[in-house]
Amino acid sequence: MSEIMIRMTNIHKSFGQLCVLNGVDLEVEKGQIIAIIGPSGSGKSTLLRCINQLEKIDKGVIEIEGVVVTAVDTPGVHAAPKEQVRATLNKTGMVFQSFNLFPHMTTMENIIEAPLTVKKMKKEDALSIGRAKLERVGLAEKADAYPSKLSGGQKQRVAIARALAMNPDIMLFDEPTSALDPELVGEVLDVIKQLAAEHMTMMVVTHEMGFAREVADRVIFMDNQNIVADCPPKQFFDHPEHPRIIAFLDKMLSNKAQ
Repeated sequence: MSEIMIRMTNIHKSFGQLCVLNGVDLEVEKGQIIAIIGPSGSGKSTLLRCINQLEKIDKGVIEIEGVVVTAVDTPGVHAAPKEQVRATLNKTGMVFQSFNLFPHMTTMENIIEAPLTVKKMKKEDALSIGRAKLERVGLAEKADAYPSKLSGGQKQRVAIARALAMNPDIMLFDEPTSALDPELVGEVLDVIKQLAAEHMTMMVVTHEMGFAREVADRVIFMDNQNIVADCPPKQFFDHPEHPRIIAFLDKMLSNKAQ
């Protein structure tokens, strides 16, 4: 039986009067690559940010690797002790659209910051991991460079290396290529594809339809604050059934053709 890495049950989230997630249910199995797509404002990024508590949910239950990390307004269900929640969340890496690197730190200093401060790792051990992760994303020669000296694609690869330095079981990517010039998108997607080939459990919010078709095990389409479709890429792209998905794909393809 497959191990469930993430389970989200009846997730509700609003910003003031604006409902963003309305009763979302989702399970992600170990080693699965989930592409989350849909129109702007459909709740994709918020869904991702709720998993590791960057956003607080209004109602529902979130479990990571069997540990209840969040339980709100759900009688009979309670979150695990804080220390256990913190340890579980530390096994979830996140890569943002806008890199979020510290500008005053070198590439290496950015990467080893969390292992040093969160895991209390010895500096030589953290540096060893940092070098390995930089090499993994093809940037071994950039260890002493500051973010201002890196291209957008390089910054995003450093951000991926930084997340990997914590040795996560799950990686969350929030539109990792949308801030990049088109010619730099490929180098970042190549790193994510490499992780996919290693069966890292991943959720990727993306506008890159080719990537979703090629790499994902499941495509989740969000609209109107909920999941409209959850199916294999071939079914999603070649045989879309929902009118909203057909309209979305037509628009995406026509935009690409222009």
